[in-house]
Amino acid sequence: MTQELFKDFMSSLETLRVYAGDRLVFTSAKDRLLPIMEYLGTAAHGYKSVVIMDKIMGNAAALLAVMADCREVYSPLGSEPAVRTLEAHRIKYNLSKIVPRIMKPDGSDMCPMEKLSIGKTPQEFHAIMKEKIKAGK
Repeated sequence: MTQELFKDFMSSLETLRVYAGDRLVFTSAKDRLLPIMEYLGTAAHGYKSVVIMDKIMGNAAALLAVMADCREVYSPLGSEPAVRTLEAHRIKYNLSKIVPRIMKPDGSDMCPMEKLSIGKTPQEFHAIMKEKIKAGK
């Protein structure tokens, strides 16, 4: 069932889906980390042990998945730091491709959120992201 849901997710314009069991409880087509931050701020308190489908699972998204009480993630692309974070928090992962790090779209440098997330706990990174959103950055 979950593989079928992931296939459907991949053919959609959505960037994030969150499932509680087989029930879709949150979806978004917003960019970057905004969807998971919105989920954490509005819906996460009602659900435990969720499954997250995200178009890119870098370390930043992995840390926020921990905050969402995620039990399993699905993504076509993940980074090695994300894998370490997911394993450290006993979150199952299904990543189609694993790269050393998530890069900027032009490939010139590491993604700023991947860079910012390195060495942070889930709680520290979540607090930083809340401040960035509050400041409009």
